[in-house]
Amino acid sequence: MKGLDEKKIRFLEEMANRLRQDVITMVSHAGSGHIAGPLDMAEIFATMYFHVLRHDPKRPKWQDRDRLVLSNGHICPVLYAVLARAGYFPIEELKTLRRINTRLQGHPHRGALPGMETTSGPLGSGISQSIGMALAARLDGKKHRVYCLTSDGEHQEGNTWEGVMFAGKEKLNNLTVVIDRNNIQIDGFTESIMPLEPLREKYESFNWHVLEIDGHNIQAIVDAVAEARAIYEKPTVIIAHTIAGKGVSFMERNYLWHSKPFKPGEAEDALKELRTMSGKIISEHE
Repeated sequence: MKGLDEKKIRFLEEMANRLRQDVITMVSHAGSGHIAGPLDMAEIFATMYFHVLRHDPKRPKWQDRDRLVLSNGHICPVLYAVLARAGYFPIEELKTLRRINTRLQGHPHRGALPGMETTSGPLGSGISQSIGMALAARLDGKKHRVYCLTSDGEHQEGNTWEGVMFAGKEKLNNLTVVIDRNNIQIDGFTESIMPLEPLREKYESFNWHVLEIDGHNIQAIVDAVAEARAIYEKPTVIIAHTIAGKGVSFMERNYLWHSKPFKPGEAEDALKELRTMSGKIISEHE
Protein backbone atom coordinates (compact mmCIF):
# COMPACT_ATOMS: atom_id res chain seq x y z
CA MET A 1 0.00 0.00 0.00
CA LYS A 2 1.56 3.26 -1.17
CA GLY A 3 1.70 6.41 0.93
CA LEU A 4 -0.36 9.52 0.36
CA ASP A 5 0.65 12.77 -1.27
CA GLU A 6 -1.34 15.99 -1.34
CA LYS A 7 -2.90 15.16 -4.70
CA LYS A 8 -4.17 11.77 -3.50
CA ILE A 9 -5.58 13.22 -0.27
CA ARG A 10 -7.48 15.81 -2.27
CA PHE A 11 -8.81 13.10 -4.60
CA LEU A 12 -10.03 10.99 -1.67
CA GLU A 13 -11.65 13.97 0.07
CA GLU A 14 -13.42 14.88 -3.17
CA MET A 15 -14.52 11.27 -3.64
CA ALA A 16 -15.95 11.19 -0.10
CA ASN A 17 -17.93 14.33 -0.90
CA ARG A 18 -19.12 12.76 -4.15
CA LEU A 19 -20.27 9.67 -2.27
CA ARG A 20 -22.25 11.85 0.14
CA GLN A 21 -23.98 13.52 -2.79
CA ASP A 22 -24.75 10.09 -4.25
CA VAL A 23 -26.27 8.97 -0.95
CA ILE A 24 -28.54 12.02 -0.75
CA THR A 25 -29.62 11.58 -4.37
CA MET A 26 -30.28 7.85 -3.96
CA VAL A 27 -32.30 8.11 -0.75
CA SER A 28 -34.22 11.09 -2.11
CA HIS A 29 -35.26 9.16 -5.22
CA ALA A 30 -36.17 6.11 -3.14
CA GLY A 31 -38.27 8.09 -0.67
CA SER A 32 -36.78 6.10 2.20
CA GLY A 33 -33.48 4.75 3.47
CA HIS A 34 -30.73 5.29 5.99
CA ILE A 35 -28.77 8.53 5.78
CA ALA A 36 -26.70 9.45 8.86
CA GLY A 37 -24.46 6.37 8.81
CA PRO A 38 -23.72 6.42 5.08
CA LEU A 39 -22.77 10.10 5.29
CA ASP A 40 -20.38 9.66 8.21
CA MET A 41 -18.58 6.68 6.64
CA ALA A 42 -17.82 8.37 3.33
CA GLU A 43 -14.11 9.00 3.99
CA ILE A 44 -13.61 5.41 5.14
CA PHE A 45 -15.30 3.91 2.06
CA ALA A 46 -13.47 6.26 -0.31
CA THR A 47 -10.12 5.44 1.28
CA MET A 48 -10.80 1.70 1.31
CA TYR A 49 -11.83 1.35 -2.32
CA PHE A 50 -9.52 3.94 -3.85
CA HIS A 51 -6.38 3.36 -1.80
CA VAL A 52 -6.36 0.46 0.66
CA LEU A 53 -8.05 -2.59 -0.83
CA ARG A 54 -6.47 -4.98 -3.30
CA HIS A 55 -9.40 -5.43 -5.67
CA ASP A 56 -10.24 -5.39 -9.36
CA PRO A 57 -13.71 -4.30 -10.58
CA LYS A 58 -13.09 -6.22 -13.81
CA ARG A 59 -12.44 -9.39 -11.79
CA PRO A 60 -14.80 -9.16 -8.80
CA LYS A 61 -14.21 -12.83 -7.91
CA TRP A 62 -10.42 -12.61 -8.09
CA GLN A 63 -9.21 -15.10 -5.49
CA ASP A 64 -6.45 -12.86 -4.11
CA ARG A 65 -8.65 -9.81 -3.57
CA ASP A 66 -9.04 -8.31 -0.11
CA ARG A 67 -12.51 -8.89 1.33
CA LEU A 68 -14.65 -6.06 2.72
CA VAL A 69 -17.65 -7.14 4.77
CA LEU A 70 -20.34 -4.60 5.62
CA SER A 71 -21.87 -5.75 8.89
CA ASN A 72 -24.21 -2.80 9.39
CA GLY A 73 -25.98 -3.42 6.11
CA HIS A 74 -28.45 -0.58 6.53
CA ILE A 75 -25.74 1.92 5.50
CA CYS A 76 -25.48 0.19 2.10
CA PRO A 77 -26.22 3.35 0.06
CA VAL A 78 -22.60 4.44 0.57
CA LEU A 79 -21.35 0.93 -0.32
CA TYR A 80 -23.43 0.96 -3.51
CA ALA A 81 -22.13 4.43 -4.34
CA VAL A 82 -18.47 3.51 -3.91
CA LEU A 83 -18.85 0.26 -5.87
CA ALA A 84 -20.39 2.19 -8.74
CA ARG A 85 -17.74 4.92 -8.60
CA ALA A 86 -15.03 2.22 -8.56
CA GLY A 87 -16.45 0.66 -11.73
CA TYR A 88 -18.35 -2.41 -10.52
CA PHE A 89 -21.65 -1.36 -12.15
CA PRO A 90 -23.10 1.72 -13.92
CA ILE A 91 -23.45 4.86 -11.83
CA GLU A 92 -26.88 5.49 -13.35
CA GLU A 93 -28.17 2.39 -11.54
CA LEU A 94 -27.78 4.13 -8.18
CA LYS A 95 -31.14 5.84 -8.66
CA THR A 96 -32.89 2.44 -8.54
CA LEU A 97 -32.25 2.09 -4.79
CA ARG A 98 -35.08 0.20 -3.05
CA ARG A 99 -37.23 -0.13 -6.17
CA ILE A 100 -39.05 -3.35 -7.02
CA ASN A 101 -36.67 -5.87 -8.67
CA THR A 102 -33.65 -3.58 -8.26
CA ARG A 103 -30.21 -5.00 -7.56
CA LEU A 104 -29.83 -2.27 -4.92
CA GLN A 105 -32.02 -3.50 -2.09
CA GLY A 106 -32.44 -1.70 1.23
CA HIS A 107 -29.96 -4.19 2.68
CA PRO A 108 -27.17 -5.76 0.58
CA HIS A 109 -27.74 -9.13 -1.05
CA ARG A 110 -24.71 -11.24 -1.94
CA GLY A 111 -24.78 -12.19 -5.59
CA ALA A 112 -27.04 -9.34 -6.63
CA LEU A 113 -24.10 -7.07 -7.43
CA PRO A 114 -20.45 -7.71 -8.31
CA GLY A 115 -18.16 -6.87 -5.41
CA MET A 116 -20.76 -7.71 -2.76
CA GLU A 117 -19.12 -10.15 -0.35
CA THR A 118 -22.02 -10.89 2.03
CA THR A 119 -25.72 -10.49 2.61
CA SER A 120 -26.28 -8.29 5.64
CA GLY A 121 -29.16 -6.94 7.62
CA PRO A 122 -29.34 -8.67 11.01
CA LEU A 123 -26.89 -6.67 13.07
CA GLY A 124 -23.99 -8.36 14.82
CA SER A 125 -23.30 -11.01 12.15
CA GLY A 126 -20.56 -9.31 10.17
CA ILE A 127 -17.66 -9.88 12.54
CA SER A 128 -18.39 -13.62 12.67
CA GLN A 129 -18.68 -13.77 8.87
CA SER A 130 -15.36 -11.95 8.57
CA ILE A 131 -13.72 -14.30 11.05
CA GLY A 132 -14.77 -17.24 8.89
CA MET A 133 -13.17 -15.62 5.85
CA ALA A 134 -10.00 -14.73 7.73
CA LEU A 135 -9.65 -18.21 9.20
CA ALA A 136 -10.25 -19.81 5.79
CA ALA A 137 -7.56 -17.59 4.26
CA ARG A 138 -5.10 -18.71 6.93
CA LEU A 139 -5.94 -22.39 6.39
CA ASP A 140 -5.53 -21.97 2.62
CA GLY A 141 -2.24 -20.08 3.00
CA LYS A 142 -3.67 -16.98 1.31
CA LYS A 143 -2.24 -13.50 1.86
CA HIS A 144 -5.33 -11.37 1.33
CA ARG A 145 -6.81 -9.41 4.23
CA VAL A 146 -10.35 -9.18 5.55
CA TYR A 147 -11.89 -5.87 6.60
CA CYS A 148 -15.17 -5.71 8.51
CA LEU A 149 -17.04 -2.42 8.82
CA THR A 150 -19.43 -2.31 11.76
CA SER A 151 -21.65 0.10 13.65
CA ASP A 152 -21.22 0.93 17.29
CA GLY A 153 -24.87 0.15 18.05
CA GLU A 154 -24.53 -3.46 16.92
CA HIS A 155 -21.96 -3.93 19.68
CA GLN A 156 -24.98 -4.22 21.93
CA GLU A 157 -25.53 -7.63 20.29
CA GLY A 158 -24.19 -10.63 22.19
CA ASN A 159 -23.06 -12.53 19.08
CA THR A 160 -20.69 -9.66 18.30
CA TRP A 161 -18.73 -10.41 21.45
CA GLU A 162 -18.68 -14.15 20.80
CA GLY A 163 -16.94 -13.41 17.53
CA VAL A 164 -14.58 -10.87 19.08
CA MET A 165 -13.56 -13.41 21.72
CA PHE A 166 -12.94 -16.13 19.11
CA ALA A 167 -10.85 -13.87 16.85
CA GLY A 168 -8.66 -12.86 19.77
CA LYS A 169 -8.20 -16.48 20.78
CA GLU A 170 -7.20 -17.46 17.22
CA LYS A 171 -4.90 -14.41 16.82
CA LEU A 172 -6.37 -13.58 13.42
CA ASN A 173 -3.86 -10.96 12.35
CA ASN A 174 -5.32 -10.83 8.82
CA LEU A 175 -8.55 -9.36 10.19
CA THR A 176 -9.23 -5.66 10.72
CA VAL A 177 -12.53 -4.41 12.13
CA VAL A 178 -13.54 -0.76 11.72
CA ILE A 179 -16.20 0.55 14.10
CA ASP A 180 -18.28 3.56 13.06
CA ARG A 181 -18.31 5.24 16.48
CA ASN A 182 -20.93 7.88 15.70
CA ASN A 183 -22.69 7.39 19.07
CA ILE A 184 -26.21 7.11 17.61
CA GLN A 185 -28.73 4.40 16.80
CA ILE A 186 -32.30 4.46 15.60
CA ASP A 187 -33.83 5.21 19.02
CA GLY A 188 -31.28 7.70 20.37
CA PHE A 189 -27.71 7.90 21.61
CA THR A 190 -25.88 4.66 22.30
CA GLU A 191 -24.72 5.68 25.75
CA SER A 192 -28.32 6.37 26.79
CA ILE A 193 -29.83 3.20 25.35
CA MET A 194 -27.14 0.64 26.20
CA PRO A 195 -23.72 2.12 27.07
CA LEU A 196 -20.77 0.71 25.14
CA GLU A 197 -17.94 2.32 27.05
CA PRO A 198 -15.28 1.42 27.90
CA LEU A 199 -15.21 0.10 24.33
CA ARG A 200 -11.44 0.17 23.89
CA GLU A 201 -10.80 -1.78 27.08
CA LYS A 202 -13.36 -4.42 26.13
CA TYR A 203 -11.54 -5.22 22.89
CA GLU A 204 -8.16 -5.16 24.61
CA SER A 205 -9.41 -7.66 27.19
CA PHE A 206 -10.18 -10.05 24.32
CA ASN A 207 -6.61 -9.78 22.96
CA TRP A 208 -7.17 -7.26 20.16
CA HIS A 209 -4.87 -4.45 19.07
CA VAL A 210 -6.93 -1.26 19.38
CA LEU A 211 -6.55 2.02 17.50
CA GLU A 212 -8.70 5.14 17.83
CA ILE A 213 -8.85 7.72 15.04
CA ASP A 214 -10.78 10.62 13.60
CA GLY A 215 -12.86 8.76 11.04
CA HIS A 216 -12.99 11.79 8.75
CA ASN A 217 -9.20 12.22 8.52
CA ILE A 218 -7.91 10.46 5.40
CA GLN A 219 -4.30 10.30 6.59
CA ALA A 220 -5.38 8.88 9.96
CA ILE A 221 -7.41 6.16 8.23
CA VAL A 222 -4.47 5.16 6.04
CA ASP A 223 -2.01 5.19 8.94
CA ALA A 224 -4.30 3.02 11.08
CA VAL A 225 -4.75 0.44 8.33
CA ALA A 226 -0.99 0.38 7.77
CA GLU A 227 -0.40 -0.21 11.49
CA ALA A 228 -2.95 -3.01 11.50
CA ARG A 229 -1.02 -4.74 8.71
CA ALA A 230 2.13 -4.58 10.84
CA ILE A 231 0.55 -6.35 13.82
CA TYR A 232 1.30 -10.07 13.65
CA GLU A 233 0.15 -11.45 17.00
CA LYS A 234 -3.53 -10.40 17.13
CA PRO A 235 -6.45 -8.91 15.16
CA THR A 236 -6.89 -5.14 15.04
CA VAL A 237 -9.94 -2.98 15.64
CA ILE A 238 -10.01 0.65 14.51
CA ILE A 239 -12.49 2.73 16.50
CA ALA A 240 -13.30 5.50 14.03
CA HIS A 241 -14.89 8.48 15.77
CA THR A 242 -17.32 10.03 13.32
CA ILE A 243 -20.07 12.62 13.19
CA ALA A 244 -23.45 11.15 12.26
CA GLY A 245 -24.80 12.90 9.16
CA LYS A 246 -21.39 14.40 8.41
CA GLY A 247 -21.36 17.10 5.75
CA VAL A 248 -24.96 18.28 6.09
CA SER A 249 -25.34 20.76 8.94
CA PHE A 250 -29.00 20.07 9.76
CA MET A 251 -28.33 16.33 9.98
CA GLU A 252 -25.09 16.26 11.96
CA ARG A 253 -25.27 14.56 15.39
CA ASN A 254 -29.05 14.17 15.07
CA TYR A 255 -30.04 10.55 15.66
CA LEU A 256 -33.41 11.11 13.97
CA TRP A 257 -31.56 11.05 10.64
CA HIS A 258 -30.52 7.45 11.25
CA SER A 259 -33.46 6.68 8.96
CA LYS A 260 -35.84 9.45 8.01
CA PRO A 261 -37.53 10.47 4.72
CA PHE A 262 -36.77 13.88 3.31
CA LYS A 263 -39.28 16.68 3.55
CA PRO A 264 -39.72 18.83 0.44
CA GLY A 265 -36.58 20.85 -0.24
CA GLU A 266 -34.34 19.09 2.31
CA ALA A 267 -32.49 16.93 -0.21
CA GLU A 268 -31.85 19.96 -2.40
CA ASP A 269 -30.53 21.91 0.59
CA ALA A 270 -28.25 19.03 1.53
CA LEU A 271 -26.86 18.72 -2.00
CA LYS A 272 -26.26 22.47 -2.17
CA GLU A 273 -24.27 22.36 1.06
CA LEU A 274 -22.18 19.40 -0.15
CA ARG A 275 -21.43 21.07 -3.48
CA THR A 276 -20.26 24.15 -1.63
CA MET A 277 -18.00 21.95 0.47
CA SER A 278 -16.59 20.41 -2.70
CA GLY A 279 -15.42 23.84 -3.79
CA LYS A 280 -13.77 24.40 -0.41
CA ILE A 281 -11.89 21.10 -0.70
CA ILE A 282 -10.45 22.19 -4.03
CA SER A 283 -9.44 25.64 -2.76
CA GLU A 284 -7.78 24.23 0.37
CA HIS A 285 -5.41 22.12 -1.74
CA GLU A 286 -4.54 24.81 -4.29
